[in-house]
Parts: sequence; structure tokens; C-alpha cells
Amino acid sequence: MRTLIVLLLLSRALFSQSPFDGTWVTMPPLPQEPAVYLLARGVFRCSGCMGNIEVEADGYDHKVAAEAAYWDTLNAQMVDAHTVEIIAKKAGKTMLTEVDAISPDESVLTQLVKDTTESETVTIETRYRRIDKGPDDSHAISGSWRAYKTNRSRNGSIIKYKCTTDGFSAETPLGERFNARFDGKDYSVEDDPGRTMVSAKLLSPDTVELTSKRNGEVVAIKRMSVVSGGKSIHVVFKNKDGTTMMTFDMQKEP
Repeated sequence: MRTLIVLLLLSRALFSQSPFDGTWVTMPPLPQEPAVYLLARGVFRCSGCMGNIEVEADGYDHKVAAEAAYWDTLNAQMVDAHTVEIIAKKAGKTMLTEVDAISPDESVLTQLVKDTTESETVTIETRYRRIDKGPDDSHAISGSWRAYKTNRSRNGSIIKYKCTTDGFSAETPLGERFNARFDGKDYSVEDDPGRTMVSAKLLSPDTVELTSKRNGEVVAIKRMSVVSGGKSIHVVFKNKDGTTMMTFDMQKEP
């Protein structure tokens, strides 16, 4: 009897030390697809940037499609012959600001994004090399670009996970958090302007699958597996259509 009790206590202790438990730092993934820009005849278009955008580049706020979760207006303008600025707002509040600066030889694009959706500003800087040029009568940003380097501020790279036999929870230093039970139900992500809901599945002691929804529709599926002796998490992120968008790793903080 004593042996059985010891084994039960030991098994609980072992699971309480889930390989997911702790603080993790995301290693920012590079976009897999090229970013394509076109600024010509007063209209700004891009794909592979903040989203698929088409808006008048006149410096005024313009309404965007209702399916955009984190902004309802976009403002694009040409700052000068080598710089473009895009501002995304929701209910009048600035959510994202993107400044795209082209090098003097027009071969490198430096994209600086400031995410102000949280209590602190998160910055993401990405550098691209030109693949193709745009039309002769277009702005220098026009053409195709491939990312080769990215960096995210630390406050936007840290997340704390906790996994038990009942559920999976996550919390960032900026206030976003969720606690999803392994029961197939959707749970809200607190402090998320996009009103995302999350459901969780425990596929094995070291693999969890998280499904994100907005307005009842799946927008992403993220499968996370603890690897390298518990020192890193390998993430496979898929979009709503089920095609792989990106893979990246997270490193455990000591």
C-alpha cells in the first residue's frame, strides 16, 4: 500500500514538472514568402507586409474590411522618395505604425513596426533584400523583397507557459493571458484587442496543439513540441486553410 501511494505521488510530481513549465523566448521567424509592394498613382498596395493592403496613399484614415481583427482604418503616405509610413488604427487608437525606409542604392528595405496594442510598445525591425524592381513610374519601395534579418524587442518575445493534466495556460509580461482546459472548449485570451478564443489539446506530455478562433472561425493552429532535452520548443504554425505558414523555435530561460 505504501509503495502504491509513493508511486502515485511520484507520478503527480513528475507531471507537475511539465516540460512546458517556465518562461520562453521566441526566436523571431523570417517571413517565408517575399513581400511585394507597389506605390504608384496615389495608391499603396502590399502583400506579405502588415497584411494584404490596398489603400489610397494620401495620409488620411481609410476604412478597411471588417475581417481585420486589430484595426479598422489604414493610413498610408509617402514621406519622401525613399520612405513610406503606414498607420493602422482601431476605434481611433493607433495599433500599429510601420515605417519602410529604402537604402540610397534602393537594394535594401528596412521595415520598423511599432505595435502599440499592448501596455508597452513592441518593436519589430526586419531587413529585406530586393528581388525585383517595380514599374519605372512607381515609388522606390515598389517591387519584391525577401527578408534576411529580423529582431523583436524583448518585451514582445517572452511568454510563460504552464501545463497540467487539466489544461494549458500562457501569459505575457504585457498582460495577454489564457487558461484553456483540455476539454475541447474555447477560452478567451484576456487583454487581446482581437478577441481571440483558444482551445487546447494535449497530444503527448511534450506536445500541445492550440487552435485560435475569431468570431467562431479558426484563424490559426499552432502545434508546439518540447525538444532538445527540454531546452527549446519547436512550433509549427498553420493558417486557417491548414497550409504551413511558418516554423520557429522558442528557447527556455534559465
